[in-house]
Amino acid sequence: MESGYVTTPFGRRPMSLGMLASQQLAETIEPGMKRSKWKLFRAICEARPALGVTDRALTVLDALLTFYPDDEISEEKGLIVFPSNAQLSLRARGMTPATLRRHLAVLVEAGLILRKDSPNGKRYARRDRAGAIGEAFGFSVAPLLARAVEIESLAAQAVADRELLRVTRERLTVCRRDISKLIAAALEEGVSGNWEGISAMFRALLARIPRVATAEDLAPLLDEMGLLRAEIVNMLERRIKAKKIDANESQLEHHKQNSNPNSHYELEPSFETKQGEKAAADNDPNAGPSDERRLKQQKPSGGMSNRAGGAADPGAGPGLKSFPLGLVLQACPSILDYGPGGNIGNWRDLMSAAVVVRSMLGVSPSAYEEACSGMGPENAATVIACILERGGHINSPGGYLRDLTRRTERGEFAIGPMLMALVRTNGPTARHAS
Repeated sequence: MESGYVTTPFGRRPMSLGMLASQQLAETIEPGMKRSKWKLFRAICEARPALGVTDRALTVLDALLTFYPDDEISEEKGLIVFPSNAQLSLRARGMTPATLRRHLAVLVEAGLILRKDSPNGKRYARRDRAGAIGEAFGFSVAPLLARAVEIESLAAQAVADRELLRVTRERLTVCRRDISKLIAAALEEGVSGNWEGISAMFRALLARIPRVATAEDLAPLLDEMGLLRAEIVNMLERRIKAKKIDANESQLEHHKQNSNPNSHYELEPSFETKQGEKAAADNDPNAGPSDERRLKQQKPSGGMSNRAGGAADPGAGPGLKSFPLGLVLQACPSILDYGPGGNIGNWRDLMSAAVVVRSMLGVSPSAYEEACSGMGPENAATVIACILERGGHINSPGGYLRDLTRRTERGEFAIGPMLMALVRTNGPTARHAS
């Protein structure tokens, strides 16, 4: 196309600023630029909504491109095609002349082709003596070459948007199926919860799905359904965990962790000893099982002191008082490794170490909080230290701790027998607090 050349339509067809802009754009083709006409046509088909053309208009463009003599569009090979209406109609699947003119106008308005009309409106080409085309009148495909990069970019974006819509629809379908079946399972299993309200919320989300939707329309609905599904799954998982805990506790009721009939590590009725009697029992190397049974039969007293922390802890659980820290560390030397700097010098250090050990043993935060409430924080930390010392004999530390907490609340558990059994096991050479 000649630089600076402007062509106007033949006859009564008006000139528009869009046509002028398309002609100016066609002059910006980079030298040496070329494109496969059929790859470019496929990109136009992909980007059709963004380009604002109809499928029938693309049928006409397809027919026009068949008149281009080469597979690649380039300036060197010319950019004008000049088929007659009759030939163009045949290659456009028999489209009527009136329909053909209408869709040609759509292609011109979309900036995909240009008209280069002759003085009499006919389409033809003048050839030189060698048969080469000197000048041609018809339709120019120069805009296709000038906009090739833009068209390819629009096509890639259209493909990405279509893929995103497909993935979003699939995820939404799976999410809808999951929610529907999870609610049905919850109702069938009798899981407690406001399932009627959840079902109503689910139906409201379904009603908001448009019949013809874009990825942008579905994305917020998918997020809301994902949150609803996550909440339902959490409710069902809590029910499963509760069943497991109940099963573990039931197992603990029938089978103690230590199956040795001679062991003194079994749970015993609640008791407290006087400080003098406890110290005598701890310091007497000849004290045996009979002495321990005698101590257990003593009536609980409220005057036990704490070697490391002073008086008995007022926050201890019902019927329990804290034992001297030195005794706890003598019975449970393994807890020392988890104290600040590998040392435990006070109750605060022991409770900090217990939190670390609790996580290591797989005891849930809720189980440990219940133990602190039921036994008192010092005694809960002491029990964690004992469980650590006997870890190889305890299958479920979390379930065991919950069982001890419930027994404490019923007045059926005392820490004393656990500590004394561990003191005898570890012997007089066990580590002490520094």
